[in-house]
Amino acid sequence: MADDNEWYYCVKHHKAEQGKSCWYGDRMGPYPDQATAEKALEIVKARNKAADDQDD
Repeated sequence: MADDNEWYYCVKHHKAEQGKSCWYGDRMGPYPDQATAEKALEIVKARNKAADDQDD
């Protein structure tokens, strides 16, 4: 199944994990690879800043 090959960042375990092994509310993603999933929090922070800047 394709979902098993996708990468997610688990906010419960604080790490990138392959597949949907954690509850959906604890997962961020999917991301194309492990390296990108490991940067999930940085990606979210940058996107939030960009959205906040547009609101100003």
